[in-house]
Amino acid sequence: MLLQRFLIRLATMLITLFGVAVVVFVVIRVAPGDPIAMMLPPGATDADIDRLRALYGLDKTIVQQFFIWLSGVARGDFGTSISLRQDVLGLVFNRLPATLELAIVALLMAVTIGGTTAVIGARERGTAVEAGIDIASGAALSIPDFLWGLVLILLFGVLVPIFDISGRVSPQLDLPFVTQFYLFESLLRLRLDLTWDLLKHMLMPAVALALPLAAIISQLLKQSLKEVLDLDYVVLARVKGFSETQVILREALKNAALPTLTLVGVQFTFLIGGTVIVERLFSYEGLGNMAIDAVINRDLPLIQGIVLVFALLFVLINLTVDMMYALLNPRLRHG
Repeated sequence: MLLQRFLIRLATMLITLFGVAVVVFVVIRVAPGDPIAMMLPPGATDADIDRLRALYGLDKTIVQQFFIWLSGVARGDFGTSISLRQDVLGLVFNRLPATLELAIVALLMAVTIGGTTAVIGARERGTAVEAGIDIASGAALSIPDFLWGLVLILLFGVLVPIFDISGRVSPQLDLPFVTQFYLFESLLRLRLDLTWDLLKHMLMPAVALALPLAAIISQLLKQSLKEVLDLDYVVLARVKGFSETQVILREALKNAALPTLTLVGVQFTFLIGGTVIVERLFSYEGLGNMAIDAVINRDLPLIQGIVLVFALLFVLINLTVDMMYALLNPRLRHG
């Protein structure tokens, strides 16, 4: 059952990636603007333009360009960036770790905040505390992440300057990193000075991304907990003398968390996509910030590579969550 489910999801993943590749390839080519004309000085001749167009394969038909690019992608060659004159895959993998670290930190914050408020709301159900949590969740959800970012910059970057409002790490620091996963590597190396500096740059964009997701997690998990708390085995736990907090954490939470797990996986993909605007807002050196630069410069190979990598992340995360849900749900595991 699980193997069949995995194979079906894998086939769906490949079809999705192919569809994304077709759409992004066609859309960015029918959009107005000539990337070759943008990279040449005003005095360039038609011969110069034709020579560069041939160099990047833009003199062929769209169908020919697509299959040339797709065959290169199959070999791991995503082409060369028009604006940066570097290998696209190298550029993407150089920025991707920063985006993943930001997204993971934001996800941990969202799960912590949302899970805690859900447990408190379920324990205090029917009281003013639950109503206050619902109001706070509604406010957090109604404000988009980029607007949260602007509020945080104003509060903790300007009025009370506690955190850094731009960049990923202070340029004056010595960075003895082997990989681009600066935060994780600084923890492994026990370079807590670097860890703190990285967190000072990361906390505000991470909070901006985390708050809307935390509100969603809080509402769904609280509702699931309230439903589970009326079941017989939970009532039996109360009869045994467990406190309401113990009942929720030891008995109800493990069953109520299953629907939330699926939601977190799906929302995590949206959270990664949301880093595009937030990274730009904080000048954070991640893949989302590079994506905006690529669009401004009409860098077709770089745009294609970034979108395809984002799509691959989305389908891999959804596949992982789907398999985890099937493993944790006995009805699917033994069905």
